[in-house]
Amino acid sequence: MNRLSLTALPRLAARSGVVLPRYDVGELGVAIVHLGVGAFHRAHQALYTEDCLDGGAGGPDWGICAFTQRSDDVLQALGPQDGLYCVLERGAGAGPARVAGTLREVRSGPHDPLGPAGRIADPRVRLVTLTVTEKGYRRGPDGRLDLADPAVAADVAAMAARSAPAHRPRAGSGLRPRTTIGQLAAAMAERRRRDAGPLSVLPCDNLPANGRVLRGLLQDFCAALPDGDGLAGWIEEQVAFPSSVVDRIVPAATDADRAEAAMLLGVRDAGCVAAEPYRQWVVEDDFAAGRPPWEQAGAVLTADVAPYESAKLRLLNAAHSLLAYAGALAGHRTIAEAMADDELATAAAGLMEADASPTLDAPDGLDLPGYRAGVLRRFADPALGHTTVQVAADGSVKLPVRLLGTVRERLAAGAEPYWAAFAVAAWMVFVGRHTDARGRSLPLSDPRADELARAVADFGNAGQLVDRLLGVRSVFPADLAADQVFRALLVHHAARLLAPGTGVR
Repeated sequence: MNRLSLTALPRLAARSGVVLPRYDVGELGVAIVHLGVGAFHRAHQALYTEDCLDGGAGGPDWGICAFTQRSDDVLQALGPQDGLYCVLERGAGAGPARVAGTLREVRSGPHDPLGPAGRIADPRVRLVTLTVTEKGYRRGPDGRLDLADPAVAADVAAMAARSAPAHRPRAGSGLRPRTTIGQLAAAMAERRRRDAGPLSVLPCDNLPANGRVLRGLLQDFCAALPDGDGLAGWIEEQVAFPSSVVDRIVPAATDADRAEAAMLLGVRDAGCVAAEPYRQWVVEDDFAAGRPPWEQAGAVLTADVAPYESAKLRLLNAAHSLLAYAGALAGHRTIAEAMADDELATAAAGLMEADASPTLDAPDGLDLPGYRAGVLRRFADPALGHTTVQVAADGSVKLPVRLLGTVRERLAAGAEPYWAAFAVAAWMVFVGRHTDARGRSLPLSDPRADELARAVADFGNAGQLVDRLLGVRSVFPADLAADQVFRALLVHHAARLLAPGTGVR
């Protein structure tokens, strides 16, 4: 079967049930560079921009150049398709399949000759967006850039050598940063050298105040350079770092998804994505060089994203993690299966209502009970097939921002964060036990997997497991680890979860 491509696009117009781009895809210029192209970006930020272009409001140059960050699988899927891909919606209220064309370039971060830094340095680029996951920011336990990280240290050393007086390389050559922060710093240095003009960098990962965090990490990188003050000053004057909150459930595409896309399109689509109908994007409206009119596609542009991000992280993301760890331990393959377990559904609801909601200042117009109910409905939809082990990945960097803030604030208020502690204990048992209730292996996909494995090696009981993981300072700050109420709750839940017939109460 032929592949989806610009050449095949006119033939798709005769097929029913598929929405095609209503703009001239081939004439779309690039003003956005995206780092970390994956299923989520294709089903979220790229579609908001697609909607602007379809509505005639986006202008002729808001196409996207998307870079892979590690694997080139997405490049191999989308490169032969001229960046085109199909989006399938799953579940109640699903809309028709659509083909998106806003990815005008798909490039390899590790292997592209120009690289992200060189492409971002193009004066025609006015916006950079990121979905590199929480671990991609390479923060240390204190939240600052981890300069001891070997990849970060290598990028700092390479950039310092490049800026030496005797070293004047050809523009866009030689420097190959490995980390996201290194790529951005190199891009800023080249834009400064070219006098390429202002830029906005918009992170779209689940970190509180992600724009401010990213600005700080770049400042840390510059401070590690021998002559970094000048670059830091240029960034401060020329670059905006708006924060954002993103929300859409986008499971990994399956062979069944690809088969459905082929049936609908009449051509093979190796890069299709499937997603729930719901989506949300809250963006701080602070840009240095313009932006697409995303509000016309349903995004919320606001001066303050903090209330939205707290609600999303402490309600939706925290409950998602609870269901992922406890559900995987109980032998449930998907989040929907975990929600069908009455005890786990009760735990997720309890976490949101009893523990997280009292810590929130809801943004205007957000009905917290309605939001919580909507989250549970979305999680329970079996059409999505979002696996528990997929959501469980990278727990050591997710838990501090999703759960530990709630734990800390409830303890400070004199309350026992019962369900939040259950979620943390489920992560601990997930790390320590390696198998579910049916004896099947549970993979530990985590940037600190080796450190965690050493911590839990040969633990004897729930108390030992809890104490060893509370001692991992990259996850638990010392004051929280020393709290006896928190520890007692963790030991209580961990003992239940380690016992035969994993339970919640």
